[in-house]
Amino acid sequence: MSKFERAIIIGGGISGKLAARVVSDFFKEVMIIERDYEPQGPIPRKGAPQGEHLHALLQAGEHGLEALFPGITKKFHSSGAVKINSTQDLAWFHHGVWKLRFNGGYTTTLQTRPHLEWHIDHYIKAIPNVTFLYNHTVENYIYNEEKNQITGVVLIDNSGTEKNLTANLVIDASGVSSLSSSWLNKRGVSIPEQKVKIGLSYITKSFQLPESQSRDWAIKLVYPNPPQEKIGGTISRVERECHIVTLIGYHNEVNEKEVVKSDNGFIDLTKKLPKLDIYHEIKDAVPLSGTSVYRVPHIVWKQFNRVKNLPGGLLLIGDTVCRIDPVFGQGMSIAVLEALKLQELLQNESHDLLKVTTNFHKQEAKIIAPIWNMVITEDFRYPETIGKKPAGLFIQQWYAKKIFLLSSENQEIYNSFIKVMNLIRPMTILMSPRIIKQVLKKTFSK
Repeated sequence: MSKFERAIIIGGGISGKLAARVVSDFFKEVMIIERDYEPQGPIPRKGAPQGEHLHALLQAGEHGLEALFPGITKKFHSSGAVKINSTQDLAWFHHGVWKLRFNGGYTTTLQTRPHLEWHIDHYIKAIPNVTFLYNHTVENYIYNEEKNQITGVVLIDNSGTEKNLTANLVIDASGVSSLSSSWLNKRGVSIPEQKVKIGLSYITKSFQLPESQSRDWAIKLVYPNPPQEKIGGTISRVERECHIVTLIGYHNEVNEKEVVKSDNGFIDLTKKLPKLDIYHEIKDAVPLSGTSVYRVPHIVWKQFNRVKNLPGGLLLIGDTVCRIDPVFGQGMSIAVLEALKLQELLQNESHDLLKVTTNFHKQEAKIIAPIWNMVITEDFRYPETIGKKPAGLFIQQWYAKKIFLLSSENQEIYNSFIKVMNLIRPMTILMSPRIIKQVLKKTFSK
């Protein structure tokens, strides 16, 4: 297995750490450039403002994370993360119906993002050829125009001191407002993209719930029934015996200033959910945190796989490529799947980095495309949503709605739907003749 000299990763978030884990097997030195201070514990980072809100690691993501960091799932659980039965312990009100609850044989881990990221940090810092460079920002790329090749980065630290670092590969995992996009645009390189305006607000608060003998769930999701309803929410057990509540509002439906004024402002918002379950759980609970707000005005998929003459030596991953609607909880799992694909390509083509990066961007698009289509099919149930609609939108929405409703009464269909949502099976399993027959039977039986 060949060993290149150095890989530089821009951004020390989850996708950056995952990339570091993968490329550490193929490079003598891996440097993670992070503009934040070094974290001193499992607490939210300034550079990841979404970190205070509820996150989910789907089954495909959890299995992939375990493959990259053997034993990490057990460490999550031993330090307070909550292991649940994915279908038995989830109470899910979706499109006006409660989904079935049964023992489907799957498990899910509930935890805060800082708790998850802190454990990944420990694994990364135990890899001898990976180092973090905190309090540094990448200001520019070192570029060989004749070869159309990125050969390193220009850094600046908190004191304003500049320095150059060369690399065989630069991985941009810095997020949606990345240097790569602005750098390419300044050079007249067009980046095809899909952009959808959803006007999403995330509002989160943690609570200590009163004891209850009747609480038979570990996570409860109350999803709005579009287009009439725009506000939903989730309450989930996490580490330290506390519960995190995240409320969502599409198309600027939530008056954030009123919500953050007081604890009562947050509680009052739960009264606007389609069901009052979350309100009843927290109305007598003890607040453990302030109220945090995070906005996602639009989602975007930058299709670097379609960029002509993308410079060699540059690879883009995570939110740098695609920021998806976080309500569906698929962002972290997409990052894991991307890291696994990068690992596979490096194992097969480790002697040719240009071939690796070119093939990676193609394969990355194949990972994102079905998930993007699934997400925007739901986002476009709101007439206020602005963007390019997928082909056959009406039929997709009609069929998906039937699947959602049947998930409240048909265990086989709900089980298949759960596999699709958790990214362990393709969407095509919901189009099997057996399921199509059930959908048609339900449609024409009335």
